[in-house]
Amino acid sequence: MDVIKRLEKTFKAIGDKNRLRILYMLIKKPLCVCEITSILHLSQSTISGHLKVLKEAEIVEDIKSGLFVEYDINKDNVFLNKILKYIEEEFKKEELVIVDIKKLSKANRYEICKK
Repeated sequence: MDVIKRLEKTFKAIGDKNRLRILYMLIKKPLCVCEITSILHLSQSTISGHLKVLKEAEIVEDIKSGLFVEYDINKDNVFLNKILKYIEEEFKKEELVIVDIKKLSKANRYEICKK
């Protein structure tokens, strides 16, 4: 994929508030859909849709981990790493994201998925 198309796809993928929130959480640690759903209070299908967009843009990757499929940042995407550093620095001040990270620290996929 040429640089312009990759940039276009990346910027379109991260041009959504909820996808940016998901990315910030994934900077902190890999997560499964149920954890993200629990933190953002969005439906599983909505979260899966967001993750699909991020995956198609090669921003995240999915990894089978036991019973779960974890999503994590695609660390091979060099351009993305520069963007993520900026996001990580700037989002530290965002109240909505601060609340997300507090919820993230308490999220337990084994408890969430039992429901």
